[in-house]
Amino acid sequence: MNLKDILAISGKGGLFKFISQAKNSIIVESFTDGKRMAVHSSAKVSALEDIAIFTETEEVPLGDVFSRIFEKEGGKETINHKSSPEELKAFLESVLPEYDRERVYVSDMKKLVQWYNQLVSLNLLIPKEEEKKEEEKAAEEPIAEKEVKKAPAKAAAAKPAGKSSKSN
Repeated sequence: MNLKDILAISGKGGLFKFISQAKNSIIVESFTDGKRMAVHSSAKVSALEDIAIFTETEEVPLGDVFSRIFEKEGGKETINHKSSPEELKAFLESVLPEYDRERVYVSDMKKLVQWYNQLVSLNLLIPKEEEKKEEEKAAEEPIAEKEVKKAPAKAAAAKPAGKSSKSN
């Protein structure tokens, strides 16, 4: 799961995809309606990759929590984020039994479930095995691209010097 370019913006509902950087802002695209907008530097923007859930011993990255939910649910959506607080607490305890009950609020659980369901519906969550395969492919691709780029240059150098257009 590459959560680096997926953003949560304080005061804005849903998740956003990072598009580019402007002078004093960033350009993002909403996953819900596809509209692009500028988010100024004064807004609180968090990449999902940087978010973690408190546990009794450490902080667990959001990507790891999403992976656990993905495995538990078999790659399908989970409970609704509008479920009762008791249902949300029971759900999080089934996924992350060691979560810190004092520092993880019901509002955090609602966001977690809502973001997970949104990412699953958009098919943006990938199981870890497939992610490793994609990373291996990506590591091999630059080598292949370099070879392709070198091949035309060698072909151009191998052409005979022939007549030039200025010799008329």
